[in-house]
Amino acid sequence: MPRYARHLYRDGPHNPFPGLKALERRLGREIPHRLGSNEGLDMPHQALSQRFGDEVATLARSYSDAEAFGLRQRLATLLDIPLDTLLVDAGADSLIALALRATCEPDNVVIASAGTYPTFGYFAVGQGCDLQEVPYQNRPGVLAPNLAALAKAANRHHARLVYLANPDNPGGHLHEDQAIAALRQSLPEDCTLLLDEAYFDFRSDASTPSSTAVWPGVIRVRTFSKAHGLAGLRIGYAIAAPECLEMLQKVRIHYAVSSLAQAAAETVLDHADEVQAHIAAVIDRRERLTAWLRELGGDVPDSATNFVALRMPSADLAACVHAELLDAGTLVHRPPHPALGHVLRISTLEDALKPERLNALEKALQGAF
Repeated sequence: MPRYARHLYRDGPHNPFPGLKALERRLGREIPHRLGSNEGLDMPHQALSQRFGDEVATLARSYSDAEAFGLRQRLATLLDIPLDTLLVDAGADSLIALALRATCEPDNVVIASAGTYPTFGYFAVGQGCDLQEVPYQNRPGVLAPNLAALAKAANRHHARLVYLANPDNPGGHLHEDQAIAALRQSLPEDCTLLLDEAYFDFRSDASTPSSTAVWPGVIRVRTFSKAHGLAGLRIGYAIAAPECLEMLQKVRIHYAVSSLAQAAAETVLDHADEVQAHIAAVIDRRERLTAWLRELGGDVPDSATNFVALRMPSADLAACVHAELLDAGTLVHRPPHPALGHVLRISTLEDALKPERLNALEKALQGAF
């Protein structure tokens, strides 16, 4: 069985609109008189400029750089990996959908943990895939994807793709890179490992060489939504072998990432000190929130993300606490999958540490609910 969808094994299709920026790079010069595209033409954008400033209005008029060259250059330097191993798209969700479109055909089997980030299953079923799920390791102090079970299921079903969030969502567990490499080795040769690393930046080992390695048969997906605070602008990137990214390019929406999103991502990368300060503050709050919940008797597994997972004694109690918090105007996340209905995921905002913000949760842990 080929690794990618069979119809992609041909010359093309090729992007019909690589864009002005790509043309200027090929020519080695700027094109000042742009009369060949309908990019808002000379729309004055007075209202937009008044609200957001002239630069936003200028970016809004122009198509983005379909190759995201400036952003990929920054990422290549930051991560010390080749430029052609990077692809920028409209957030991790878009990259997950892109990976499925490139690798899977209807009825192909894909494997995931039961209760993991639900968007993967949503996209997989929409692609016509046969989604097979395996249980989490779910015991006191541990809520983690079961790598051995994922590999066993992939081999039993001759799976086309295995999805793994690492660090995990919603549990927060981090598998070390050696374990991930071993997982890939244990999968069928023509099976792709889709590694969702949306919370990568909160890892303590985020700067080690193996954390940015380009592994054959693996697509590593990351986002600017979490550590960089750009969730509303929808931008992320994938790390994979060049031949893999060539296949993804065949089914990619070439202008999916806006000019504004690209400019914003470049800006936050150019101010890494601000990003690192934010990450440090999140980790500090995560440790304080974890300690407080454990002092109350809560079962809180270690987290390598910007949230903590709290396992309640039952799904019914978790549902009641979730509802009472929501009635009080506080939203925490309760995974929709029945396998993890007893879990509450709490973002490590300063607001979570305010007295009485999680009053219903505190009462439940103290047996007074």
